[in-house]
Amino acid sequence: MSLVDYAAAARKRIPAWRGLRWQPGLWLAWAIIAAAALAAIAPGLFTHFSPIEGIAGAQRLAPQADYWLGTDQLGRDVYTRIVYGASHSLSAALVAVAMGLFIGTAIGVIAGAFAGRVESVLMRLVDVLLAIPSLLLSLTVIILLGFGTVNAAIAVGVASIASFARLARGEVVRIRHTDYVEAAFGSGGTFWTVLWRHILPNSLTAVLAFATLQFGQAILALSTLSFLGYGTPPPIPEWGLLIAEGRNYLSTAWWLTTFPGLVVIAVVLATNRISRQLSGDRS
Repeated sequence: MSLVDYAAAARKRIPAWRGLRWQPGLWLAWAIIAAAALAAIAPGLFTHFSPIEGIAGAQRLAPQADYWLGTDQLGRDVYTRIVYGASHSLSAALVAVAMGLFIGTAIGVIAGAFAGRVESVLMRLVDVLLAIPSLLLSLTVIILLGFGTVNAAIAVGVASIASFARLARGEVVRIRHTDYVEAAFGSGGTFWTVLWRHILPNSLTAVLAFATLQFGQAILALSTLSFLGYGTPPPIPEWGLLIAEGRNYLSTAWWLTTFPGLVVIAVVLATNRISRQLSGDRS
C-alpha cells in the first residue's frame, strides 16, 4: 500500500477493531507477532540449547525429533538460532522504525504546519532522500558508521525518514485546511494550541499505520544487509545472517535457509496484515 493509499484509508475513520472476530487471518497475524515478541524477550522459554555453541557430531542433521529444524554446519540447533535471532532482528527493526517515525514525522509536521519557505526547504531535502534507492542509502550510511546491528538499524532508519516525512506533511496540510481547525483559529486558539490539540491527533492515524508496515519492511532491509555482510556479524544469530550462512549448503542442507526465510516471510506478512487493519482496510 502506497503513502496515498494509507492517507486515503485513514480518512475513512473506520474503527480498527470492527469485525475482528470474523477475521481469522488477523488473529493469526497477531499470534505470529506475539510469538516473535515473546521469543525476543524470553528465548529461554522456547529452547534449552545454546545459539552459539555447536553440538559435537551433530553437524548438518536434517529436521528430526531432537532437532526440530535440523542443525547447521557447526552442529548448532537451527530452531534455537532462529528463536534467539528474534531478539536481534526485532529490536533492530524497532530502532529503525522509531528513528524514521520520530524524525520523519517531526520534519513532516514542521513543513506542513509552517508552510512557506520552511516547507519548501524541508520537502526539497525529503525529495533528495526519496530519489536515492533505500538500499543504496542504507549501504552508504552503514559504510560510514561501520558494521553492526545498531549501525544497521540506524542506516535503515535514515532510509525511512523521507517516507514518514512526506506522509506526515500531507496529512498535516489536509487537516490544517478543515473547517474545525479554521473554527479553532477563529475562536481565539493560538497556533501551538491548535497544532497540539487538533492537527496532530487527527493527522497521525495514517502515520502510525504506516509505521506498522515499515516494521516489516525494516526486518526485510536488515535481513538484506546481514545477508550481504553489512549487518550483524557472526556468530550472533540474526535471521538474515542465518540465511546467508546456509546458502552454500542449499543442495545438501536445505533447512539452513528455508526455515529462517519462512520465519522472515511470516513476520513480514503478519505486520502487513495488522497494518492494513489499523489503516481501516478490510481487504
